[in-house]
Amino acid sequence: MAAARGGAREGLAWLDREPESRASLLYRLVRLVARFLLFGMFRFRITTSGQEYLPSGGGYLLIAAAHRGWMDPFVAMHALPAEPRCWFLGSGPSTFTSRWREQLVHRLGGLLPVWRGGVGVDHHVAAAHAVIRNGGVFVQMPEGTVSGPPGRLGPFRHGAALIALRTGAPIVMLAMAGTEELYLGRRMASRVLPPTSAGELLGGAWDGTLPATGSREELDLARRLTNRFETALGPVVLELHPATVDPPDRPRRLRRQLTWLLLGHGRLERDPEGRAQPPA
Repeated sequence: MAAARGGAREGLAWLDREPESRASLLYRLVRLVARFLLFGMFRFRITTSGQEYLPSGGGYLLIAAAHRGWMDPFVAMHALPAEPRCWFLGSGPSTFTSRWREQLVHRLGGLLPVWRGGVGVDHHVAAAHAVIRNGGVFVQMPEGTVSGPPGRLGPFRHGAALIALRTGAPIVMLAMAGTEELYLGRRMASRVLPPTSAGELLGGAWDGTLPATGSREELDLARRLTNRFETALGPVVLELHPATVDPPDRPRRLRRQLTWLLLGHGRLERDPEGRAQPPA
């Protein structure tokens, strides 16, 4: 798909402007429409907590997990105020399934796309710097896939940790649960964790000196920071999950339609034990 477009334009190169932190009229209107659809028509219910930990302004990184479906960005936005704007590092192929969707997202803002096999982490670090510089919130979901097990984390990739190290920005983590399967009335949950930093998470394991960019030492440090993300978020996701699970005999109306509503074709589906299965 990227080749058909003449190349993979990622992040700021695709956006072609500074990522704004102010919530435009169009953004506020689309946000209201989305809330009507999600909470009115689909009757989704999200229990969220920990908003008192959110910094009063923007300029921070939000690390969110577990990532299990198209609803996750909306769960994150539900936990955050409308302003300062949040910007997601997200999949271009999954989002830009048609030209009109790409054009809408480009005008609306909020996404800095990634293309598989794309141009490397440097462009995403630059995008994070721009969002933070302008007072926005840069959101990452380090699992990078929606095919993990319900109620538990899948393996994290190291990109989020590299961005945290290179930007030095404050870090806020968001635990999420209940998005792996969607149907009318689905219950979900999120919790904001207290703000922290790469230095605080690494503690005595790091003296605060940044290794050379792209070095083995930098990658080793990113691995250690990734482990700290997993250690902080894993138990909270596990704690939130049971309250999102409905009894087996509860009707799951429109389950297939809603679960796959905004997922690209070819995604993997999970069985009740969390195993990935191809769609029928």
